[in-house]
Amino acid sequence: MKRIWLLFAITAGTWSAAPAADLLDTCHAGSSYDLTLTAGSLLFERAAPARRRIEMRDGALRIDGAPMPLNAEDGDRLALFVREVRMLVPKARALAQRGLDLAAGVVRSETRALVSSAPARAELDKRIAAHVADLRRRIATSASTRDWQGAAFERDVDAMAEDLVPLLTADLGGQALTAALDGDVDAAVALQARAAELGNGLQPKIERRLGELRPDIAALCPSIRQLQELQQGLRDGEGRALDLVEIDR
Repeated sequence: MKRIWLLFAITAGTWSAAPAADLLDTCHAGSSYDLTLTAGSLLFERAAPARRRIEMRDGALRIDGAPMPLNAEDGDRLALFVREVRMLVPKARALAQRGLDLAAGVVRSETRALVSSAPARAELDKRIAAHVADLRRRIATSASTRDWQGAAFERDVDAMAEDLVPLLTADLGGQALTAALDGDVDAAVALQARAAELGNGLQPKIERRLGELRPDIAALCPSIRQLQELQQGLRDGEGRALDLVEIDR
């Protein structure tokens, strides 16, 4: 089950989807739907467990293209649900930007510690800053959870790795070669160990740093619970609950 789509941009604030999933467990909330926002509608779509398309537009509810009858109370619920989602999206974006900055800070400090020359460090800073700027722009303009899932997100991670790894490899290789030529085999081996440690240890360090966001995510939990309550009166044509937001009590 997807983590709550309301906080979809959090994923962009990490260099992996895993920390975002751990953080979103704070609210014990999830959804089987992807969410896409437009100026006039909220669109929820899923392929499983049963394919469904739910659109909220201009006070109307449509499920798989069919309009759903709404009484006055249901209409109020729908309006409140839409309003709450739209109010929470900017807060989610702000959290994502903070998460991105925290994660990027870890990547920057860990990679800078490996390289030996000032030019290499400056180039690392430049490349990381470019990736951060691109992700910040995409967070600000993204309108769908689909932008941050599966292959789409993996491409972002791969692009960053392809940009940074050659620079690190060249600098570390030069350091190791210099150490070996100087007869310091232990130093050359130590450099290889540091490079391996970066690959294995970066993720836990990012996760720990992103823990700083937990209080801010927890502050959104009441609003997420309200969304779960508001949806209770909304049903499909066969009287089944929509289950747009699911909370593990």
